[in-house]
Amino acid sequence: MSNHNKSWDSSYEWKAVLILSLAFGLVGLDRFILPPLFPTIMKELHLTYQDLGNLVGVLGVAWGVSAILMGGLSDRLGRRRILVPAVVMFSLLSVLSGTATTLVGLLVIRAIMGFSEGAVAPTGVAVVVEASHPQRRGLNNGFFQCAISLFGLGIGPILATLLLTITSWRKVFLIVGIPGLIVAAIIAYVVREPATIASQQQSADRQRAPLARMFEHRNVALGMLALLCAMTGVFVLGAIMPSYLIDYLKLSGPEMGVVTSAIGFGGALGQFGIPAISDFLGRRLATVASFVLAVVFLFCFIHAPTSVAALFLLLFFTAFGNFGALAILAGPIPAEAAPLGLVASVAGLVIGVGEIFGGGVAPSIAGAIAQHFGIQYTLYFALAGLTLGIGVSTLLRETAPRRSAPAGA
Repeated sequence: MSNHNKSWDSSYEWKAVLILSLAFGLVGLDRFILPPLFPTIMKELHLTYQDLGNLVGVLGVAWGVSAILMGGLSDRLGRRRILVPAVVMFSLLSVLSGTATTLVGLLVIRAIMGFSEGAVAPTGVAVVVEASHPQRRGLNNGFFQCAISLFGLGIGPILATLLLTITSWRKVFLIVGIPGLIVAAIIAYVVREPATIASQQQSADRQRAPLARMFEHRNVALGMLALLCAMTGVFVLGAIMPSYLIDYLKLSGPEMGVVTSAIGFGGALGQFGIPAISDFLGRRLATVASFVLAVVFLFCFIHAPTSVAALFLLLFFTAFGNFGALAILAGPIPAEAAPLGLVASVAGLVIGVGEIFGGGVAPSIAGAIAQHFGIQYTLYFALAGLTLGIGVSTLLRETAPRRSAPAGA
């Protein structure tokens, strides 16, 4: 083990993880900046809660389809050829979001944006896995994935409410879109291609690999279902929370920004810490415990008094568990269940299916619930998804190297 550690390129490992984490953070910022801005956009464009659910949902569905297609494509064409255009495209589309004057225009922009962002998720997971020492897979995947919640749901609501005091919502989209162009250039310089893409023959062989081969490990199918449950919680809360706090609990704009940021800060800590812990405790135990934590604290949040401090803390720990489960299910579990050379393909399949239903269909259902029955009932929908996740995750097979590998492996 010591000789292996000496030969490991730790310098490339930290550079690759850092730049991919920054890119994924910008994905989160561009994706989740919409809900905090929505109360303002809603008035100007005359939109409804159903429209909010559809805007979040159409991006999620497009993200999922892209993750499935682009994950496999990056296993054949290479990581940089997928990542660089994707980061450039979603950054430009974020800027374009600020020019929308109708719901249809905004839906089209967000759908194309989702397709661009969806390519970053599985390809980024693959780059991080390939750059990481096996015993740091959970830690590095957690660091990579926590960026999306830290930037998008932690910094995003505070930044949005702050910028709205000095400029229009249209210029906010412009401001958050520009940094991605710089990050794309750095990715083109830093990221290396894996050895499995070295020969055209290998690429041709992988292209002919049957779909069934990706389902050889039971964690692929179980991971898709469990990730759907986790994403139902994440995206329903992320989409509905700002409007719930303002319209139902009657918080002010700044108070809403503070409470909503708990999703990002708690989620980021969960996405970083829980996969790292799973390197030692195992993927299954860590995932089950994360779902249980999210269910308990979300139930308490629903019945909490209208206190900014209490709401923040309860939402913080809800997100900690919810995003922690998501990080394991979208990173180490599909990566460790994938056949050689198909890491991005399997990760894309798992993330894509979870996104289409958990990140796409679920927010649209939540929007319909809010529109027809009351926005407060959307939280029970999220609670049901997380509760189902507990049962599904107990069926996962353990794959963490420290917990499943033979002695001396």
